[in-house]
Amino acid sequence: MTEALLEVEGLEAQYGRARILHGVTLSLRRGEVLALMGRNGAGKSTTIKAVMGLVPPSGGTVRFAGTRIDGREPYEIARLGLGYVPEERRIFSELTVMENLAVGARPPRKGAPVWTPERLFALFPNLAAMRDRPGAAMSGGEQQMLTIARTLMGNPGALLLDEPSEGLAPVIVQAMARTILALKSEGLSILLSEQNLHFAGSVADRAAIIEKGEIRFEGTMAALKAYDTLRTRYLSV
Repeated sequence: MTEALLEVEGLEAQYGRARILHGVTLSLRRGEVLALMGRNGAGKSTTIKAVMGLVPPSGGTVRFAGTRIDGREPYEIARLGLGYVPEERRIFSELTVMENLAVGARPPRKGAPVWTPERLFALFPNLAAMRDRPGAAMSGGEQQMLTIARTLMGNPGALLLDEPSEGLAPVIVQAMARTILALKSEGLSILLSEQNLHFAGSVADRAAIIEKGEIRFEGTMAALKAYDTLRTRYLSV
């Protein structure tokens, strides 16, 4: 069994008095794509944000590359090599593509892929044609690609992707799937939150299903696809 790079055990989180996560436990292995799946409000994004420190965990532990990261600030977690791509595509709209990439640049990390603008332009050909275009003048799909590219400029060892296919045109969703598979081929470990079973099935090795802040299933995508009752109970709308 491949070594776990990201280990989440008994994770709890809340907004004010509202408790959202109830002991979430999952693991991301080196070089794999793990899809965290569930309906709207199930706790997917909260899990991602709690791992990244954007929502302070109220219980449990999170370890990345053997280092405990729960309770640390998001910038400290990012410096350890955990990249985060938010659902909201928080690019710098006044800055150009090249300037956005420059903001995310960090030194190479041992054991992680090394990214340069030219390597990223090969991965995202659309961005190569708009190097001097401000972020505000880009489509939603182009902004999503730029957000991922800017995060990769930090040379992370693992990537957290929050709803990468949400709100994108089908042709862009297909391009996003190809991108994730290309990143996996580079050895990058990816935890993505996702509702779209077809999309998740095209990129993920394993899936974890979350419902009401608790993990209900963790296993291979093949096992999930074969488990009709489970899909109907936790993923159907």
